[in-house]
Amino acid sequence: MNDTGSKPNQIDGRSVDVVVIGAGIVGLATALRMLEARPGTNVVVIDAESKVAMHQTGHNSGVLHSGVYYKPGSLKAATAVAGRASMVEFCIEHDIAHDVCGKVVVATSKAELEQLDELHRRSKANGVEARIIDAAELAELEPHAAGIGAMHVPSTGIVNYGDVCKMMASLIVDKGGDIVLSTRVTGIGRYSNTPVVHTSQGDIGATTVINCGGLHCDEIAATDAGYQDDEATHIVPFRGEYYELTGERRSLVRNLIYPVPDPSFPFLGVHLTRMMDGSIHAGPNAVLALSREGYRWRDVSLSQLRTHATDKGLWRLGRKYWKTGAGEVWRSVNKRAFVNALQRLVPEIRAGDLERAPAGVRAQAIRPTGELVDDFAIIETDAAVHVLNAPSPAATASLEIADSIVKKALAR
Repeated sequence: MNDTGSKPNQIDGRSVDVVVIGAGIVGLATALRMLEARPGTNVVVIDAESKVAMHQTGHNSGVLHSGVYYKPGSLKAATAVAGRASMVEFCIEHDIAHDVCGKVVVATSKAELEQLDELHRRSKANGVEARIIDAAELAELEPHAAGIGAMHVPSTGIVNYGDVCKMMASLIVDKGGDIVLSTRVTGIGRYSNTPVVHTSQGDIGATTVINCGGLHCDEIAATDAGYQDDEATHIVPFRGEYYELTGERRSLVRNLIYPVPDPSFPFLGVHLTRMMDGSIHAGPNAVLALSREGYRWRDVSLSQLRTHATDKGLWRLGRKYWKTGAGEVWRSVNKRAFVNALQRLVPEIRAGDLERAPAGVRAQAIRPTGELVDDFAIIETDAAVHVLNAPSPAATASLEIADSIVKKALAR
């Protein structure tokens, strides 16, 4: 097996038990859990890229989320809490480097202290260990952080999800599954009563199709004749941009420092995260990407621009959050503004301490009303199981999400 997890394969004319579309962490976890639940199942994972984990999984901040932010009773809350434990167990079992280092959520104003109390109540409702600490204890945990109070979440950790995916890919192949890369899925159809996945290398029949297509999951779902989305949700790509602390300035951050999230905005705000290689990443902000793989401003898709221009839901979202969105764009094009946001957490950071780091793109489902879909969304049709919204904390929760998908697939 090569380092991508793939092996020589022919698709055209094959018929298998399960086709998983997408070799990000959710797709790989699903294929692995399927093979564990039913050994001997003929599973094929298909992805357009030349390696696994090339998009959302390979560009995220590497955080093992604890589940403090999510609405109690939601799929996100349940799978994040259980998923963090499952992911840590997976890393221990397969000797994958990780660190349950904890994080602090820092309040810098009286209003944020009140929001922090609400976040603490939500943490308790989700079964997450967390405690409110004062400025003195914050200084012990993160000496360079500024805040009048904070919440300490000891169960938060870090891991390289690319390493996790390489291990998952290796296990899939060892258990008899196939991973076919550099193969684009163009649609889902039917031949007689059998679902058929159309690809750039031909057609493959399957008893069960599982769509974990990430940034393209809605486009794939739309080709399934049995798919009916009453809410007309679709994916909008948002780019998250990062900086990295240079050299000795990494010492300004020990582990993870987060702001109290703005309750009126669906993203967490820029934060500081230690990575497994010792680097400190700062970010991300959240700006509208101009392509589904729009990792830079110059990555522009004319078809995506047309989609944005005619997207009523996106226009409604923009009208609701225009001021916050303008601030995100300003931080994207103005380093000084980005630094100012970080200095609320760590005042000693200077512009010269930061250099650009690779960006990520988040596949976020949106409704025509302008509402962002807040929870994970998994939809079934006669032909397929479609994962239609799986942003953060999907990497943390991937093994639990996979268990849910496999249960649905085996019950079909």
